[in-house]
Amino acid sequence: MTTSPVRRLLVANRGEIAVRILRACREFGIETVQVYSEADRDSLPVRMADRAVCIGPARAADSYLRPDFIVSAAKTHGAQAIHPGYGFLSENAAFARMCRDAGLLFVGPTPEVIELMGEKSQARRMAVEAGVPVTPGSEGTVEDADHARREADRIGYPVLLKAAAGGGGRGMRRVERAQDVQASYVAASREALAAFGDGALYVERFLTRVRHIEVQILSDGRNVLHLGERDCSVQRRNQKLVEESPSPALAPEMRERIGEAAVRLCRHVGYTSAGTIECILDDASGEFFFMEMNTRVQVEHPVTELVTGVDIVKEQIRIAQGEPLRWRQEDVRWHGHAIECRINAEDPDAGFAPSPGVLGRVHWPGGPGIRVDTHVVPGYRVPPFYDSLLGKLLAWGVDREEALARMRRALDELELEGVRTTAAFHRALMDNPDFRRGDVHTRYVEEVLWKDRS
Repeated sequence: MTTSPVRRLLVANRGEIAVRILRACREFGIETVQVYSEADRDSLPVRMADRAVCIGPARAADSYLRPDFIVSAAKTHGAQAIHPGYGFLSENAAFARMCRDAGLLFVGPTPEVIELMGEKSQARRMAVEAGVPVTPGSEGTVEDADHARREADRIGYPVLLKAAAGGGGRGMRRVERAQDVQASYVAASREALAAFGDGALYVERFLTRVRHIEVQILSDGRNVLHLGERDCSVQRRNQKLVEESPSPALAPEMRERIGEAAVRLCRHVGYTSAGTIECILDDASGEFFFMEMNTRVQVEHPVTELVTGVDIVKEQIRIAQGEPLRWRQEDVRWHGHAIECRINAEDPDAGFAPSPGVLGRVHWPGGPGIRVDTHVVPGYRVPPFYDSLLGKLLAWGVDREEALARMRRALDELELEGVRTTAAFHRALMDNPDFRRGDVHTRYVEEVLWKDRS
């Protein structure tokens, strides 16, 4: 049932995703409230919003991770809805529930579904029930290091110990031998507890050469459709660096199978809003396996927007208001090829170490097929407290070859003075023969491309 239209929306995030949400709201004619920490007082989102309210000091734990401050700001400033973006509280079921209890629309799935799919072992169980293949692993979380070792012995080495409550590579350890389980379990559990407030782990077989494939989902609760896949195989320490769509590794039959599986799983759990089903594609067997679900908009959502023409953020807002999707699956069409490079304030030659500082000259490229999502301007102080993303540089072409050529040209035009960035890494990648053939995997950067420099 359609609810009353949102007149004012609070953006519970910062940086480029806050800018992205503010622009979507402006196109809808929705007034905006931007929350910010003291470190972001002079940021672009604060300047763009109709209203802005400081919710605490620079540390995220004292500002962007305070659901009580955010809900209070929304109520005080008359917002009817909250968009969490990605990261921070975007996959926090308690926050979504707090919004609902306060009479605020949470632009995302229900708290119950966030809880269900956010706990990785439960999500695996849902996938099995929906007939979606999963990587061999423990049936649920393991009780302690001894239990983890018994499961690893049963599954076969190498294995991964993985945080049940999170992702992004935190709370994860690769284990090659039984005698290493104890130390790895302690380290992974401690890291998971610090990152997610939950130290629970599960065990999964480690597949030595895989691609990372994710499927973009949109659902209004009745109509579930997928917008195709993104290939996110270029990573470093489980952090994505480059994304593209369509994947150069998928044959049409496999693309259809993965898309159908993603839709089936979302129907099974009653999913609404935008979300992503993440899978791995095993080089050895050619099979795919469910890995996890992200119950939010992804950093790399613009890749899909470029090849489908669907504005994913605006669709999230429409769905939150109770509006039905305007398409069926057969209406979705894909055009051309898109690539995204994450431009981070990091030094690739120093192990991708963060490079905070003040930006001098800033020149983002343009021209045919180029899109830039960013929040930085000349004089912007890159804070050391948050993610180092400066902007997302995207290139679209009628085919992959043209998209690669446009990206290489755009990287040559890019100027960001004052900090070290990942632009040099991306230039090297665009010229790399393996990448140009589409012949990479999730450990390619560390094992081949940047082996001697990171």
